[in-house]
Parts: sequence; C-alpha cells; structure tokens
Amino acid sequence: MQLSELIKNMEVEAVVGPTGPAISALCCDSRQVVPGALFFALPGSRLDGVHYVPEALAKGAAAIVAQQRPEQWSGDGTLILVKNVRRSMALAANHYYRQPSAGIPVVGVTGTNGKTTITYLLEAIMQQGGYTPAVFGTVDYRIGATRFSSSHTTPESVDLLRMLAEFRAQGADALILEVSSHALEQHRADGLDFDVAVFTNLTPEHLDYHGDLEGYFSSKRRLFSDLLGSGRAVVNRDDQFGRRLLKEFPNSCSFGRETAEVCVKQVRLGRDGIKGSFNTPAGEVAIDSGLIGTFNVSNLLAAVAAASCLNIAPDRIAAGIAAAPQIPGRVERVDNALGILALVDYAHTPDALEQVLKTLKQLEAGKLITLAGCGGDRDPSKRPVMAAAAVRYSELAILTSDNPRSEDPLAILEQMRRGALQAGAVEFSPADVERHCAKGFVVIPDRREAIRFAVSRAVAGDLLLVAGKGHEDYQILGRQRIHFDDREELRIAMQAAAQHNGEVPA
Repeated sequence: MQLSELIKNMEVEAVVGPTGPAISALCCDSRQVVPGALFFALPGSRLDGVHYVPEALAKGAAAIVAQQRPEQWSGDGTLILVKNVRRSMALAANHYYRQPSAGIPVVGVTGTNGKTTITYLLEAIMQQGGYTPAVFGTVDYRIGATRFSSSHTTPESVDLLRMLAEFRAQGADALILEVSSHALEQHRADGLDFDVAVFTNLTPEHLDYHGDLEGYFSSKRRLFSDLLGSGRAVVNRDDQFGRRLLKEFPNSCSFGRETAEVCVKQVRLGRDGIKGSFNTPAGEVAIDSGLIGTFNVSNLLAAVAAASCLNIAPDRIAAGIAAAPQIPGRVERVDNALGILALVDYAHTPDALEQVLKTLKQLEAGKLITLAGCGGDRDPSKRPVMAAAAVRYSELAILTSDNPRSEDPLAILEQMRRGALQAGAVEFSPADVERHCAKGFVVIPDRREAIRFAVSRAVAGDLLLVAGKGHEDYQILGRQRIHFDDREELRIAMQAAAQHNGEVPA
C-alpha cells in the first residue's frame, strides 16, 4: 500500500519528504522494523518513541510518524507530523488491514471487574448462536484452538488489527474484546466498528495512571461517547457510574438485579454454581452456570444483555451459558483429595477482593482462609484496604508477595500489615497460629511458602482462596520474570498434604 494512501487516514499536520513509497509493514516497536516499514514513534512517560527513530531508519523504515520533529532528523525517509500518533496509528492500521472489523458483530467490554468472565461467557453464547468469534483479552488472544499469549489486555492498534485480519482469514465472523482504560486513553481501539459496548462497574484502580476516579471514568466513557457510534450500550444499573452512563446514553440496554431491562427473575447460588432465570426483552433465559458468587450474577446478566442486543435467541443464550468453560483464574477451582474448596482468583483490587470474599462467606463451609498480596509499582493506596478486606471476612488471612516489581516486597507487606491492624485483626507468627482461636493474619513474604502454609491450615469443608494473580503463570521480581502459577503451586501443596495424611498413595 502506498504511503500517500495511508496519510489520507491520519490527522496530519505536516509532511517532510516523499509520499510515494510503498509501505511493507506497520510497527511501533523499533525492534520489529523491516525495510519499507512505517514506524510510529509513540510518546511515553519514560522513553519517547522519537528516541528510536535513528534505529528505525537504520533498519530501513520508509517513513516515520511522530508528534514532534526528532532532534537528530537526518532527512532520510519521510517524516509525518500528526496531532496524536496513537490515534493516527489506529486509523492508518484500520485502512492498511482493510477494515477487519467491518461487517461483523463487534462487542467491547470495559469496566474495572468482570471483563474476562463476560468475554468467555459471550464467546460460548456466540458459538451456540452460530458464530466463530475472535476474542482479545487479559488471558490471551484467540480464535478456536489458535491462541497467542496476551501482552496487554487490549493490544496496540497495529497488533490488534493485524491479528484480527489474520483471524478473519481463519474464519472469524465476530469479535469480542476486553477494552481497558489504558487502551481507551491511548486510542488502541479507535480503528474498530463497535456494535455493542458493555460497562461492568467502576471502582478505584489504575489511579497511579489516571490520577483520580473521575479521570479513570472519563477514559472508560470514551468507549460509549467516541467509539460506539450507532451501536448499543449495555450498562450495569447497579453501579453508580453505570447509572451516570444510562442518563447520558438513554438508548442503552440496562442490566441489574432489579428494575433493569435485563434482570434476575429468580436465582439460587451454591458451591456448585448459579441456577435460575433472567428476564430479557426477548423472553426468559434459563441460567445453569458453574460460576460461583453474587458478583458472577452481574457478569451473567451483562453477557445475557449483550447477547440479546445481538438478537441471539434465549435458548441459544442459555445453551452458551451452560457450555461455558471454567474461566482461567476467575474463582477457578483446583481439585484436590483433601475435601477443601480451593479457589484461585484474579482479584487484585479492593472491590474485587471484597466481592469474592463476601460471596464465599455466604457458602456453606468451614473456615475461610485467604491468601492475598499487592503488586509493586501500582497504586499503593489500595494495599491497606485489600488487607483490611482479607482479615474482615477470613478466619485466617495470609499476606504475601504478589508481583513486587521494582519495589521492596517487605515495604509493600508493611503497608498491608498496617491496614490489617487498623481493621482490628490480630497478627500471629506462623508458629503461633495453632495456639490462637481468634481471627487473625500472618505475614509470609515468600508466595510459595505462603501457599504451603495456607494448605497446612485447611481441613475438609474449608474454603481456601488464593487471590491476586489468577491466570498469571509468572511472578515479577525486580526486572526478572520467573515462572510461578498459583494453580500449580496449590496442586503441589495439596498433593503433598494428601500424601502426608495418607489420603492418596505416595
């Protein structure tokens, strides 16, 4: 494709150099530049893309797109100055890959919690409705058995549109996308034609990036105000920010426990899942789901509402919900011979952790043991709040490391410890837990050791929640990324305990 054709799709302020070269590839990572590529120099908080322009040109880039003229511009190639590089990149990529979202149903899901679960539910529902959807989200990017590791919840626009074009060539006839606040702020999804946009909820998260809750909401709102066009919004009436969206976009389809367009008719929650029925404009939908918890009722409602907006029949929606798989790292059961309901969940915000703990306390069970940590280089204000939630609902809370990144893990744990003490909990040493009857917490920095300790304290009938990392199979220590999967560690610890108890052969 000629550069001149792509320039027509950007918000160009100036062009220096020829516009006739043929473009062989689009990229925003200088390491991926090939001869004839169009390189987008993305602005960054740490390193600006203009610093990599000499490297891109040395590798044969035909043209550079930037918001400012590089200090050492050599005059080689073509320089395209634009108002917003990220938006221009999305618009150019959409044209370069020939509008891969055109002519197919596109569903975007945004909000603090529930995005991954809703996309898995919608994938199963749409498959029952006769579609072959491509899915992009926190766990992976996939179509059927073809899966790629997820680097971001929502990939950069050049990667998103390229992969979508490839998935279309493999038979994808629908798109389901988790749309993060970062992606909306950075225009990663601006090249897509959305038919349905789902809003789940909004609670404090990513405030280190967005500044405050209003800034966070403003980013989420872009999906509805800027990208949805004539599509249909699907909005949670039970959430205060959802109610704000419903007032602003009155043509939305609302979902909620009561007085919503899609609402609960009757529901029963238990250790085995959620059973019942929902009311929708197209009729009643039977619910038979293996998901656990009150918060998953909201996720089911969102999926049913979105599917209804796509005119999928109620019986196909019900079949999809019944066929939906276990969602990786979302209240995911880890089977064991100890009689423990052992769960791994991605809850890494105060609200998400509180919601899952509140749900587990409603189940018939023995004591609740919770293991939780907080990531480094992220909003520190949530650390004491998450620790307080853990000790408030649990008979025993174990505070441990998550992904400390560049921070001192002991400093993170000290912030959590203060939150637990301020909530009135008693701190024990691991050796003293046996002698205490009161509810309380222990601090064990090593996550593997913490998981083994949690298993050692659980007996048949107990609930054990390992929270924070969910589907992740790594831990970030400093700049090092090591393999670590909570589900694997739980299985190993529970198998060892079962062997020690003589419940399974060694």
